[in-house]
Amino acid sequence: MELIEQSGINTVRVLAADAVQKANSGHPGTPMALAPIGHVLWSKEMNYNPRNPEWPNRDRFILSCGHACMLQYAYLFLTGYDLTLNDIKNFRQLHSKTAGHPEYGLLGGIEVTTGPLGQGFANGVGMAIGQQLLAKRYNRPGYDLFNYKIYAIVSDGDLMEGVSSESASLAGTLKLGQIIYIYDDNKITIEGSTSLAFNENVDERFRGYGWHVQSVDDANDISALATAIDNARKETTKPSLIRVRSQIGYGSPNKAGSASTHGAPLGEDELRLVKKNFGFDPDQSFAVSDEVLNYYREKGKAGIKKEEDWNELYKKYKEEYPKEAAEYELLSAGKLPAGWEEKLPSFPADEKGMATRKASGMVLNAIADALPMLVGGSADLAPSNDTFLKKYDSFSSDNHAGRNFHFGIREHAMGSVLNGLALTKGIVPYGGTFLIFSDYMRPPLRLAAIMKIRPIIVYTHDSIGLGEDGTTHQPVEQLAGLRSVPNFTVIRPADANEVTEAWRAALLHKDGPVSLVLSRQNLPVFDRSEMAPASGLLKGAYILKDADGTPDIILMASGSEVQLALGAQKSLAEENIKVRVVSFPSWELFEAQDQAYKESVLPGSVRKRLAIEAGSPMGWCKYTTDEGGVQGIERFGESAPAGQLMKEYGFTVEHVVARAKEILAK
Repeated sequence: MELIEQSGINTVRVLAADAVQKANSGHPGTPMALAPIGHVLWSKEMNYNPRNPEWPNRDRFILSCGHACMLQYAYLFLTGYDLTLNDIKNFRQLHSKTAGHPEYGLLGGIEVTTGPLGQGFANGVGMAIGQQLLAKRYNRPGYDLFNYKIYAIVSDGDLMEGVSSESASLAGTLKLGQIIYIYDDNKITIEGSTSLAFNENVDERFRGYGWHVQSVDDANDISALATAIDNARKETTKPSLIRVRSQIGYGSPNKAGSASTHGAPLGEDELRLVKKNFGFDPDQSFAVSDEVLNYYREKGKAGIKKEEDWNELYKKYKEEYPKEAAEYELLSAGKLPAGWEEKLPSFPADEKGMATRKASGMVLNAIADALPMLVGGSADLAPSNDTFLKKYDSFSSDNHAGRNFHFGIREHAMGSVLNGLALTKGIVPYGGTFLIFSDYMRPPLRLAAIMKIRPIIVYTHDSIGLGEDGTTHQPVEQLAGLRSVPNFTVIRPADANEVTEAWRAALLHKDGPVSLVLSRQNLPVFDRSEMAPASGLLKGAYILKDADGTPDIILMASGSEVQLALGAQKSLAEENIKVRVVSFPSWELFEAQDQAYKESVLPGSVRKRLAIEAGSPMGWCKYTTDEGGVQGIERFGESAPAGQLMKEYGFTVEHVVARAKEILAK
């Protein structure tokens, strides 16, 4: 190892320890241990350009053990990203770019928000799928435009979380050879030795998944690290795991190798000893020599030439393949092809109707040809979710161009993989499962909302209306839970034409994930000649059918319960009670409207209101007023045919009429 390399590695170690000490918060031990791995990645192996962090063919780097973020921040600063030494000094402070865990959007070079362990591991699987989709669609002989790798540093904690098992199994099954993960085998967790709870043979586990596995006995052996990474780059048919033995808190005379360095500052006295150990002035903090800074800045500048070469290749590609280049540029800019909305179907009125899940499948297949970036699948429920694109192949180990995904029974991994796909410019991913199993994928949904990225989630079997499968499969609290997530848009359409508009809304939406919540049972397709058009869904709530004059009461509902509001309106009209029916498929879309529109739908002068939804009533009170009420569910379901359950739980026209009269009589 050259002297300048050792100086650079030690500089990162001390920077990490200084930043954590100044913040009086953070995780110094892992960055100190893994500084050599970071050095090999940023100075020898990865393709990147600090001046353009969005260069399309850059290698992706994921710090799945996001608590070690000072490692990443230090190398981003040293190699010339938009990060200053003052940003390092402001680690974990209010409005700083250097948050306590890496956050997508705060800083160039951060590919994904990490911290909840296992998520970054699984996101990388989605990114690898995305790379292959781009390569298979756009690469041509002599034009290897998209050949980037997915690098990640993963920890014991990542491998303990179940989502890593789900996604590792999927990656091995699909033979995603673009993945190169470096496993930090430091044998330490917060509570002490990993042997307390983790004693498996990781190498054999990953070989069993179908991965290419190597080991490096010492994290400080940068030659062995580089050789292992080079071997992994050559392995194109299997994802790679490189197990590296490290010592947490390396360089700390009294704390190295102990859990005490994991999640707390070293302390001023120990930090002084660390600096002396590495040849730094113990009285100086945040020391970066000109030699070290210049060394890494030159490494960063090498990426400028790499991107220039790629841009020249792309220029020639564009001349030879103008149609493909134009499509890629449009899609990667987040735009949709002209004319796609013309493919959206319209459904004729039908009293018997169809399940909204079926309508969703028909919409998907109608627009698939016009939206080549739309890819997705289901967690082994495609026949039930209606998520399969009938004209297209499946993505498999033998076909990395397929647009249909079989995620297996892995809702958690599916959510995380969808996030990785959503972070791949030019791709709009969707995934499906039952609404009840949204509970299994809440962590990636929350992270998607934090990152303001837009996977589309198709949730079917949305209420007790699914029937005989019973309590375990009938969602009650899930709608309320999803609506509580900031930046998360929930849409529960009432009929087939609202489903069409729900897909329009989802595809046009920016800044956050969207879920479509759909029925198993048939719902009537409304006769729109007597009602407002379904395009009202785009505003979240709209007057579906109004009273003749000022309404005495407003009935509002989502999904399958809208038909009950319409039935109650007709019945109450026979008693000269004027009812406004509001279809309310999305609170989030409604809240995005101006106050004048909200007032036009729910005027303050009409205080008598009833909300109807076959789920938890939580949250509806902000729309019903103190003179109104909610017809919801506050207990679990039962096993029975759907019609019997709806009657038992009060979701009939007769019961809605009775509730409305109770409110009017107050």
